[in-house]
Amino acid sequence: MKLKFTKMHGLGNDFVVIDAITQQVALSAEQFRFLADRHFGVGCDQILLVEKPSGGSADFRYRIFNADGGEVEQCGNGARCFVRFVHDKGLTQKTEISVETASGTIYPRLESDGQVTVNMGAPRFEPEQIPFAAPQRALTYPLPVEDRTLDISALSMGNPHAVLVVHDVDSAPVGEQGPLIENHLAFPARVNVGFMQIVDRGHIRLRVFERGSGETLACGTGACAAAVAGITRDLLDSEVTVSTRGGELVIRWPGEGQAVWMTGPAETVFEGEIHL
Repeated sequence: MKLKFTKMHGLGNDFVVIDAITQQVALSAEQFRFLADRHFGVGCDQILLVEKPSGGSADFRYRIFNADGGEVEQCGNGARCFVRFVHDKGLTQKTEISVETASGTIYPRLESDGQVTVNMGAPRFEPEQIPFAAPQRALTYPLPVEDRTLDISALSMGNPHAVLVVHDVDSAPVGEQGPLIENHLAFPARVNVGFMQIVDRGHIRLRVFERGSGETLACGTGACAAAVAGITRDLLDSEVTVSTRGGELVIRWPGEGQAVWMTGPAETVFEGEIHL
């Protein structure tokens, strides 16, 4: 099978984007892993499929596969690349589109300055909606990890997130604690793990260990989750600049029951064709 693809990134969180509207795409988990492999394949954190909507009023359907071949519900940096892709490819003339995902509809919008803003929907806090094993909703939760107990925030941005506040994100034990929390029994669907350093009430630094991909240079839903966690704990104001290793995002959240808005870049790297 010959497959056309586009390599894109959002702040270094990189993607292989595949148009599954104008070409037939039926890939196995093994083939997704091959595409994501940085030595033998194209190399990426996630593969994004652009599809026709399954029904309703959405413009497109958006599917996300991690580097391990598993399908996940949401990807914020990918959502920004998605709207730029469909616009650049002439699949739509709209600058704001509605996109069906496994966790609900999102609304990415191309801004006049080239940035992309995405309505990521309202965060979910109830443990069964994350999912997270806890008797009831709380502001923070104690999580036993090996020989210590960590204080985490837990919420869903369409996918599960655990957020820890750290003193210095550069020296945070992301590589050690990330996989332990990702695969913790308290998170039955695994979890993305954010390590957040608060610079001031309008600025944080963030590293994210992503479920199924490991640490990435940036994570859009992780940035949303970290900002929301800080706002709910009254550590942050309602607009937050999130500095990741790949660059900066701006996250806005008015509060409980309201949508989270994310603004940042989306870049095309190259076009290609591969035989699978």
